[in-house]
Formats: sequence, structure tokens, C-alpha cells
Amino acid sequence: MMELKAKGSTSIKALLVEDIEVCRLVLSTILLRLHCEVTLAMNGKEAVDLFLEGKKFDIVLFDKNMPIMTGPEAIVKIRAMGETDVKMVGVSADDHAMEAFMSVGADLFVPKPMRMEALGPIIQEVINKKKNDMV
Repeated sequence: MMELKAKGSTSIKALLVEDIEVCRLVLSTILLRLHCEVTLAMNGKEAVDLFLEGKKFDIVLFDKNMPIMTGPEAIVKIRAMGETDVKMVGVSADDHAMEAFMSVGADLFVPKPMRMEALGPIIQEVINKKKNDMV
């Protein structure tokens, strides 16, 4: 597990669950540019374990096909822990991925390759929601 912090980061904690290093690099760079604190996990099981340890995240981005545990499988387990507030985003280049993610309770699906323009508004929404929750 690795944690990356952006300069002047907001309090938005993002978990990126991705087994391919180049994809991790691209997505974590985008998240850091959007001022998130980024934690990296290599597969769904690592993500589930972080939640079991009591770690809290505002947004989780899941790849679909990963060794040990897929993104959709991880979402099922994390939601079952009562984690209803965290924004779960499926990210995949796979044609049938959207259905797979949405059917298990993901909030959103974004196709790969992920672009800053796609992720920016999603992060902004999470920031706004957080501000409203504090009021």
C-alpha cells in the first residue's frame, strides 16, 4: 500500500484499486492534480482489507479485472460493511464493465482511458458533498 499526497491537498481521500502499474501511474497523477490524497491498492482484496482496518475514503476507483478479487466483487463486500457514503467508481476499457459495476452498487462508471475532464467534475462533486456534510 502506498500513500501519495498532493501539494495543498484537499481533505479528499481517494483509493485507487488497479493492478496495472502504468494505469496506476496515470490515474494517480490525475487524482493528485485534482488535489486528492491517494492510497494505492493492487487488487480488490487489498481494498477490502483497508476498509476492514477501518480506513476511510471519500472516493474509490476500481479497475474491473484484477487478480485475487475483481472490482465488482470488492464493491459488494465493501457495501456489505455498511459503507454507503463512499463514492464507488468503476473504471474499465471492457465493453460489459458498466453493467457489471452498476449492478453491484457502484455510483458511477467511467471508461478507460480515463481523462482529467471526466474525473474533475466527479471529484468536485465529492468535495461539495463533503462541505455540505460539515455544515
